[in-house]
Amino acid sequence: MFSSFLDDYMPHGYCLLWRPELVWTHVVSDALIALAYFSIPIALIRFIRARRDIQFGGIFWLFAIFIMACGTTHIMAIWTLWNGDYGIEALIKVVTAIASVLTAIVLWPLIPKALALPSTAQLRTANDALASRIAERDAALSALRIEEEERRKAEAALLQSRKIEAVGQLTGGIAHDFNNLLQAVAGNIELIALHGSGHDKIARLASNATAALDRGRTLTSQLLAFSRIQRLELKPVRVGLIITGMSDLLQRTLGPQIRYSLEGTDEGLAVMADRTQLELALLNLAINSRDAMPQGGQLSITAAPYHQPQDEDDLPAGEYVDIVVADTGIGMPADVLERAFEPFFTTKPVGKGTGLGLSMVFGIARQSGGTLLIDSQEGNGTRVTLRLRRVAQATETTAPNAVASSPERLDAIRILVIDDDTAVRETVVEALEAMGAAVQEAARGTTGIAMAEAEDYDIVLLDFAMPDMNGAAVAQAIAKKRPRLPIIFASGYADTDALDAAMDGAVTMLRKPFSHRDLVTAILSALRNVN
Repeated sequence: MFSSFLDDYMPHGYCLLWRPELVWTHVVSDALIALAYFSIPIALIRFIRARRDIQFGGIFWLFAIFIMACGTTHIMAIWTLWNGDYGIEALIKVVTAIASVLTAIVLWPLIPKALALPSTAQLRTANDALASRIAERDAALSALRIEEEERRKAEAALLQSRKIEAVGQLTGGIAHDFNNLLQAVAGNIELIALHGSGHDKIARLASNATAALDRGRTLTSQLLAFSRIQRLELKPVRVGLIITGMSDLLQRTLGPQIRYSLEGTDEGLAVMADRTQLELALLNLAINSRDAMPQGGQLSITAAPYHQPQDEDDLPAGEYVDIVVADTGIGMPADVLERAFEPFFTTKPVGKGTGLGLSMVFGIARQSGGTLLIDSQEGNGTRVTLRLRRVAQATETTAPNAVASSPERLDAIRILVIDDDTAVRETVVEALEAMGAAVQEAARGTTGIAMAEAEDYDIVLLDFAMPDMNGAAVAQAIAKKRPRLPIIFASGYADTDALDAAMDGAVTMLRKPFSHRDLVTAILSALRNVN
């Protein structure tokens, strides 16, 4: 049987009568078909090998074998035109039949799976949905990063606030105790000068001691401004007068190596501030600039109006005045700039700075309803902006000057002095008696309340910080029984909220250390207001 596949038969050309047009038509057609059949599986195989992730890869291999077999049959058709090897041709057709049947068997079950594959439109829709979800995720991640950054900044601000609050309480307590010491010293110096009048040496020594007291008063004022518990006397002040009035002081402070310019003397620029504290703040900034220019340089103090269109930098929208202190000094690196407002932080050598300058200025700015901004780069100088609320034109025309006349008398005025500090109390009592007042004293708040209820006093001089009851509580208790009895608070610092709550905002404050003149002025003013 199998021998018949190898027998020689008549070539196929005899069937075509060897007519050339028929023979060569078959040859050319079969050759082209064979070439196409061989090309297609090669392309399929190359595609499958390049895309190993393609689904249904097996069917591609079956198609390649099937089409290759088909191409081989057309080659045999050309061969059998001149050779009668029909047995070999039959075997090739058997292989082709097997490949085609297997391909068909495998193909039909794959059709539902192929139809279930998403279309191009579906893939585009899915891709768009995925892109949208990715965009939403990116937006959520960006919002999360912003929220995390804001949380980190808030935590840092809270930590800094707690640190400043803790140090502020410490410095406030130190300033209070130190002011009590200064008050006792100042009172006794004035008494010495009073009793030693006519002696030039005593007057000179008293004057020197008073000058030292003024430096101590400035130091405690800085501490209280930093701690933000000092009660500022906020009034409309002209910025131009403040700046021009500091010219002589700056000339002495800065020295000959530093050139300075003062601008912004517009008569219409006025801010709500404590004049003394504002001058102190500007002086501190000028000293910082001087220290940043050891080889000399340029310092400028300018003022200009500023409109804030919306709430920012913890300030409400509104009209402000920017007082700018700029220098050409060494500037600050980023790490120093971050800690610029930190209390007791300084880059100056030991003994050259306290680290309270910028903290104090920042405290004054915040208490005045403004803020402090710093722009500095290492090697490019520093620009500090003190931004304060702008108000209508101030009424002052010149800087206040001290008056050296003798204080008025307090003859027959009945005064109750309540202070737990023995040295301060005795000094104040002696000074008041020297000016003709009838004075009684109490060392405790409860004692003072009982005396105020039992006796008919004209006025009460009351310390704020006392161990058993603070001045606000004592004042409140006295006011219940004697509502028209004027009360003057005398203290090294003031808890503003407690005082305002106790006295409905009507608080007369005398800061320690005060002079006898300040004391008499405050007493007479309070009595005039009551009358």
